[in-house]
Amino acid sequence: MQMKLDKWNIAIGDGAPLVVMAGLNVLEDETLALEVCAELKSICADLGLPYIFKASFDKANRSSVTSYRGPGQADGLAMLTKVKATHNVPIVTDLHTPEQAEPVAAIADVVQLPAFLVRQTDLVVAAAEAVGAQQGWLHVKKAQFLAPWDCANIITKAREVAPDIQIILCERGTSFGYNNLIVDMLGIAEMKKLGVPVTMDATHAVQLPGADPRTTNAQGGSASTGGRREGVPVLAKAAVAAGANGVFLEFHPEPDSALCDAPSCLPLSGARDLLSQLKLLHDAVS
Repeated sequence: MQMKLDKWNIAIGDGAPLVVMAGLNVLEDETLALEVCAELKSICADLGLPYIFKASFDKANRSSVTSYRGPGQADGLAMLTKVKATHNVPIVTDLHTPEQAEPVAAIADVVQLPAFLVRQTDLVVAAAEAVGAQQGWLHVKKAQFLAPWDCANIITKAREVAPDIQIILCERGTSFGYNNLIVDMLGIAEMKKLGVPVTMDATHAVQLPGADPRTTNAQGGSASTGGRREGVPVLAKAAVAAGANGVFLEFHPEPDSALCDAPSCLPLSGARDLLSQLKLLHDAVS
């Protein structure tokens, strides 16, 4: 099936172009957000790929209370509003509490439910109602502990309060513990059987939860999440070959200096090459 963001003339689903949701992991400052958006929008325009700028205003799920979380809701939404107006692009960002649903949906054309929170009924209901009222998309990260077919319950819950809600499911790996995530590409087809488009979050799927060798906590373990950025293109290409309708990627001009999840972030200089390859793969599969 296909879904549309009518005001942006963007469609996602089988038969539609590959949708690119890409940007920063978390907002650091307005200048950087504008720079990254400008570059990625230009690349996607050249390739004929629909583009949606992504960045979080708050990263609530952190390994340590000292980890950088972002500018917060008020300043972050203001930054996203500036990016949206300056570059004339749709926005995707996540939320963490029911109270955030309406203000976030008023600015973000695509509202994202974080993987760890997709079973929180109050949050799912609030997000579905707010997104439905704005005629946007609800981007649902598949929880690390859910089987692909179990996402049916999330879809049903959202549609009980917003029958016409447009939902996208996002694969981001499965956790079996031991500081690792595993991606089963067969899950993409299983989620598409639920009648919704599916994207691949290749950036977060290469995380090594609680396993960044660069940081140490008081007990001698890691104080933050590690990652394997070299695996991002592998998973993105595999997912597109498996039928994913969109990709979710994070870039930074200096990825090692990114304030959040640096080990999983790709260099902005490599965006054109990767997105070109993904377009070719999507065209071949389609």
